[in-house]
Amino acid sequence: MPCRCQFQSDKSTFLCHPCHHEKLQLIKRFPAPIIRHLLACHRNGELSGEETARELNLSRAGFYKLYSQYLRACAQDQAATWLPGVSGGNHQPAWSAEVLALLKKLLASKPPSSYSACASELHRRLGFKTGRASVRRWAIQNQLAPDTRYKAAPKPVKRWQARDLGALWQYDASPHAWLPGNSDKQALLDILDDATRCNVGARLYPAETLLAHYDFLSRVFKTHGLPLALYVDFHSFFYTHNPDAFTQLGQALHFYGVKLLYAPTPQAKGKIERRHDYWQKRLPPLLAADHIVELEGANRLLDQLLPHVNQHEIHRELGTTPHAARQQALAKKRSVLRPMPACPWWPFVWSQQTPVRVGDDGKVPVGTQRQSVNAAPRSTVIRCLRPDGDIYYLRHAPDPKAKPTVLLHCPVF
Repeated sequence: MPCRCQFQSDKSTFLCHPCHHEKLQLIKRFPAPIIRHLLACHRNGELSGEETARELNLSRAGFYKLYSQYLRACAQDQAATWLPGVSGGNHQPAWSAEVLALLKKLLASKPPSSYSACASELHRRLGFKTGRASVRRWAIQNQLAPDTRYKAAPKPVKRWQARDLGALWQYDASPHAWLPGNSDKQALLDILDDATRCNVGARLYPAETLLAHYDFLSRVFKTHGLPLALYVDFHSFFYTHNPDAFTQLGQALHFYGVKLLYAPTPQAKGKIERRHDYWQKRLPPLLAADHIVELEGANRLLDQLLPHVNQHEIHRELGTTPHAARQQALAKKRSVLRPMPACPWWPFVWSQQTPVRVGDDGKVPVGTQRQSVNAAPRSTVIRCLRPDGDIYYLRHAPDPKAKPTVLLHCPVF
């Protein structure tokens, strides 16, 4: 759009309305004769400094810096040929072809990546640091800006948080159509340290099942240790209406001293709900941009994104990265995390346990077949189905005062 400039006859000056090129060099926005004319009008008292600065689209400081240069030219009798100097300009290196190609791919995907996600991916993939605002300007200039006519109202910020690392982990599942081109919903299991906002685990599963919870929690506990408590909702995986009883998952957590705390409303566990929103905005566009359509590839991408997010992205409530907050908590001895115990029951606690009665033939069912087991007929043994598909038969249920006795192991092939 051309600049809409008017001639003001009473003062013989040009009034330039702010437009898209107002941040260009002064000499590129105005011809030199007009600049000299405006400064001469100010020198003769026909225009005030504020009026002249406004017509040149300059700040007060920028105008007087320019005017001092003009006066020096007048003192040397060079006012008629004087030209305004140029600023230092933009010395940032030009964006490489790899950066531009990645930006086009991320912004053109359906749905498109957000500007902050693009900046984060440029840093993670190419080591190129830039800001959200720079990505936005580039997208607008290249007609790649996504449609942002609708913006959700800002969500309230919940200020309460645990003091110690590992004192409370917020844990939840997010069913969503994560994979591009797939209308079916998959389950993202997500876990967040309440004190440091460190996203200690995130993994996609075909559905939210007991075995999915076992697989996910055992992975996270192996990597990061055991927290004191998990903050969860009233899902049947966690909650039973009998206060003296545990669910199977609750029993496994209790075995290793992890308490379940229940959030009365979704808003009460707002930190993990906001993390779900973060992944729903970031992960599907990245999967679409990279043409990742299966869970295995999506989880490999999550394994790369998690450390980058924790180490490099500043959390808006903390004012620092989760990794820095975690290191600060460790330095101040504000950590109550416990290492994974050297417990022989570990693979069996994180399995789906079912009491099974041994048949009169001394056999137990394994798939569509029956296999012999070293137990008395009509006695009860414990069938343990592992997340990886392996099946174990144990003499008795997990007991911290005893050791496991494996009667039968049927690995998956």
